Amino acid sequence: MTLKAAFIFLAPEVDPAVHRGQVNTPAVELTVVAAQNYAQAEQVAQGLVAEGIAAIELCGGFGHEGAARIARAVKGKAAVGVVRFDSHPGLGGKSGDELF
Repeated sequence: MTLKAAFIFLAPEVDPAVHRGQVNTPAVELTVVAAQNYAQAEQVAQGLVAEGIAAIELCGGFGHEGAARIARAVKGKAAVGVVRFDSHPGLGGKSGDELF
């Protein structure tokens, strides 16, 4: 059985329809998608679930609130996990909770 998983990361000036990629292995089909902020990431997550994604991992830019928003957005239709940074080096040493 192949796991359909996704990784969502935050970056400025991105278009999730354009800034996405796919890595396929025998055990995992991984979709990687960029989002500009939490609101856009919620939409991306809902779309991924509609595509059959069963697990979504969030980049370290998502703070506690951001991760909770994604979990609420998918309504239990996918497992949601996070990479955790208290202060993310790609976000000027801040959490996404401070920025988004």
